[in-house]
Amino acid sequence: MKPLAYRIRPKNFSDIVGQDHLVGPKGVITKMLEQNKLFSMILYGPAGCGKTSIASIIEQNYPLASYNFNASCDNKAKLKEIADSTKYHETTVCIIDEIHRMKKDTQDFLLPYVESGSITIIGLTTENPYRSINPAIRSRCHIYRMNEIKQQDIMNLLRKTIKDENMNPMGDDILLYISVASSCEIRTALNMLEIASMLDKDDLNLENVKALIGKKAFLIDEKGENYYDVASAMIKSIRGSDPDAALHYLARLLKTEDLEFITRRLLCSTYEDIGLGNPNVGPRVYAACMAALSLGLPEARLPLAYAIVDLATSPKSNSTYLGINEALADLDNLTSMAIPPHILNKELKSGKYEYKYPHDYPKGYVKQQYMPDSLLGKKYYKPKDTGSYERAIEKFMKELK
Repeated sequence: MKPLAYRIRPKNFSDIVGQDHLVGPKGVITKMLEQNKLFSMILYGPAGCGKTSIASIIEQNYPLASYNFNASCDNKAKLKEIADSTKYHETTVCIIDEIHRMKKDTQDFLLPYVESGSITIIGLTTENPYRSINPAIRSRCHIYRMNEIKQQDIMNLLRKTIKDENMNPMGDDILLYISVASSCEIRTALNMLEIASMLDKDDLNLENVKALIGKKAFLIDEKGENYYDVASAMIKSIRGSDPDAALHYLARLLKTEDLEFITRRLLCSTYEDIGLGNPNVGPRVYAACMAALSLGLPEARLPLAYAIVDLATSPKSNSTYLGINEALADLDNLTSMAIPPHILNKELKSGKYEYKYPHDYPKGYVKQQYMPDSLLGKKYYKPKDTGSYERAIEKFMKELK
């Protein structure tokens, strides 16, 4: 018998969990299919969030020849076969799993077909496409980020599956355990549910489910607290300059054995909360996180503890965090943001719009307008008086004026 996760794979967008921005009634992919327009796209997000299911539903519901290509194991010859098929079809859909693993020469081969529209690709990846995919391919695709699946979504899905599959009822404590132990991955959660359903009704309790699943759950206190709450407490402790509390929450998170999640949170805190308060801490924390991932547990605790204390005891500044957020907000509110002509350099040495090269002037500075007219006088970066580095920045900027 095929696995439960395969048997109940969504057949319609309404069955997809947590991705309404893409496949809900007003979702962009839903609108594409309603208007019979399909564009090349890349879906990226964590494992088990529904990327493959969405691609499969598009394949089933869009009246085009379609092929599947796995970049981790299929070769360029197979892609050539797919390209040859375009002779017989106006447009061909090619679903490319793990597109971030596609070799550059293979991507280059695909490029003219995507450019002409003879092949419409649906790329699937867990990696950030802005970092892992050839810019030439990426620029010809719409990039859609998949949401992380929430714990409550997993529990609701498990309840529905139990009912639809006529399984023995399970208590919320078991469903909570599965949702957290699966790291909120739909496929993993369903596999765990299928194993748990093997227990007889009288034996269906939390302890027996734990033993049967055979995987340590990410329950990190006796109440079954969600580890996202503990991660939040760790970051707030760093932000609040309390290394002892931060180490306590790190210890609890280490019980999850999810090093990738922990390192992501620490790197984010480095640039959100410490920032220019202690700019030297960034490379140190990055090195510590890479060391932790390389070492694995239990040794990973050592560089992570080092990073935690370094962050918690550093001067704090969120000036760059606030600055970029304000700049992004202005993009949504302003309609005219023309770049000053002299910055474009198109009128170089014509007189009026000549760009002044700062290095040709004393101290490498010359006064000229860089900001669009609609934003003149706008200040996004405001140095904070929490560390010597930003105090020096503020002094330098005042001297320039």
